Amino acid sequence: MLSTHTRTPLRNDWTLDEVEALLNLPFSDLLFRAQGVHRAHFDPNRIQVSTLLSIKTGACPEDCGYCAQSAKHEAQLEPEPLMPVEDVLEIAQQARHGGATRFCMGAAWRNPTDKNLEKVVRMVEGIHALGMETCVTLGMLTAAQAHRLKDAGLDYYNHNLDTSPEFYGQVITTRTYQDRLDTLEHVRAVGLKTCSGGILGMGESRRDRASMLRQLANLPAHPESVPINLLVQVEGTPLFGREALDPFELVRVVAVARILMPASYVRLSAGRSEMSDELQALCFLSGANSIFYGERLLTAPNAESDRDRQLLDRLGLSFEEVEAERTDPGACNKTTEHRISL
Repeated sequence: MLSTHTRTPLRNDWTLDEVEALLNLPFSDLLFRAQGVHRAHFDPNRIQVSTLLSIKTGACPEDCGYCAQSAKHEAQLEPEPLMPVEDVLEIAQQARHGGATRFCMGAAWRNPTDKNLEKVVRMVEGIHALGMETCVTLGMLTAAQAHRLKDAGLDYYNHNLDTSPEFYGQVITTRTYQDRLDTLEHVRAVGLKTCSGGILGMGESRRDRASMLRQLANLPAHPESVPINLLVQVEGTPLFGREALDPFELVRVVAVARILMPASYVRLSAGRSEMSDELQALCFLSGANSIFYGERLLTAPNAESDRDRQLLDRLGLSFEEVEAERTDPGACNKTTEHRISL
């Protein structure tokens, strides 16, 4: 679809006051501005879809206050070891037959050992051989590990900033904000595409949300994908019982992410199972153009696949397909197994 809107120049020099001013705009004005930016860079009626498989679950040594996979919390989650390579490739093959073009894998590690990384490398190589895009999230990486994954054919690396530098210490103490920035730098340096976003509803202020968005937008290169997560409250984690975020605040963050990072995919991620159809529609209107598709997101529930299809049909939206061009960050995926998830 050709757009009459002028493309927005990419900026990496936003001030905190500028970003907060955007978040404070009257709601209609903010959405109008975000829609203009979105239409200048994307087809507003196409949604990118990805799937996510947890290849190693639980027993993580980190203390992220939102995460059920932390060994330091009392969430009722049964740890599972790293899946055999053959099992992962079989699931990827099923996903490919179902129409998937990108396959994402997540492992609950602080950082992978070189031995475990080699197993992931074999997974990436096998999935790459199927003609699918690959994405992994494995925790912190060294420069050498990032290079190894690039050599294996990896396309994307996911590593979220989670929140603002100012609020970060109230959520996580086992790794620093700079650790996260360093991993993103290692990934960018070898030419991998990045997927990085944050989590809303952890008790942060609007200024914290502005600071997180500023951090993402002022990276040397904007992440190709920016996941916006709502806190999924899990009993036994420190953040269980936090006051629910005002839904309109989610829409505001999506809109500002679109304005700050106009060429990035903005992804509605964790928490979609708790979102009404109307709230999701507002997020799409404000510039979200990517979702995870399936019934689970690592260990958290996700919107059911049939519900997603029905909602997109009602809104006149369609899945983005990019099978002919591996370098494009789009994907049309279909969940084929209960561990493939959003």
